Amino acid sequence: MDASQTEITLDQLPVGSRLLVRSKKDWRFAAISRVAEERVVLTVCSPGGYTYRLRRNLDTPIIVDGKLHILPYDCDDTWRENFGSYDTRW
Repeated sequence: MDASQTEITLDQLPVGSRLLVRSKKDWRFAAISRVAEERVVLTVCSPGGYTYRLRRNLDTPIIVDGKLHILPYDCDDTWRENFGSYDTRW
């Protein structure tokens, strides 16, 4: 982790917060849509205009890089190198 990055947990973010998540192929935008007893539900936007949901534990770590919240993922690329290209109509 960089000196400019800090780490918090997912339960510290309010409903509606946006963050970056890694899909199988690229990085995408997501928003916190619901906080349940033990899980947080994330709504992820796909490049084709569809959405899907992910569920993560409340204590999942989040990296804060400047003003961006990033859900960590074990991969070689960063979100700057492999961000999903969204449909320009949206």
